[in-house]
Amino acid sequence: MKTTTLLFLLFTAFSILAQDKFKTNSAVINFEASVPFFEEVKAVNRSVTILLEPKTSIFICTVIIRDFHFKLDLMEEHFNDNYLESDRYPKAVFKGKIAKFDMKDIDEIEKEYSIKGKLAIHGKTKEVTVKAFIKKVKDGIQIISDFPIAVSDFNIKIPQKIGSKIAMTANTDLTGVIRSDEEILLTFK
Repeated sequence: MKTTTLLFLLFTAFSILAQDKFKTNSAVINFEASVPFFEEVKAVNRSVTILLEPKTSIFICTVIIRDFHFKLDLMEEHFNDNYLESDRYPKAVFKGKIAKFDMKDIDEIEKEYSIKGKLAIHGKTKEVTVKAFIKKVKDGIQIISDFPIAVSDFNIKIPQKIGSKIAMTANTDLTGVIRSDEEILLTFK
């Protein structure tokens, strides 16, 4: 009986702790820096980590640069080796705070929030404010955001000979469903 009670209390404690953080490692970021009449410059990363701490409204998004995939292998190679230098700068991180966020306001109706924070890419950090649309879904909490990233803000050098073939501002969108139950699984690993 004592063992059963202890296991129940431990499980309950882990469940309560799990509500403190919502996380996923499978959010998706798409970006596009295409210009008309030239080859499409488009990539997707399906291994993005998002962490949300509801009590503090802290939102963290971590992206491994090498996990962006293009249709063309050569484009992916140039992206990693020449432009983003992913061996030297392997991650991009956004850490911010969601304004006026309260978990009890999250329901099936999408609401717009503002997230102000710091975006670090390619060794440079910039203060940014992004819009996010948040709602409750069957599997957790869905977060959708889109925002432009200017290559000049992050000291990303594009050679002049191909500069006209690539947009100097990449349109970027993030989609993810974060779950508290993933935190429970991580605790037991």
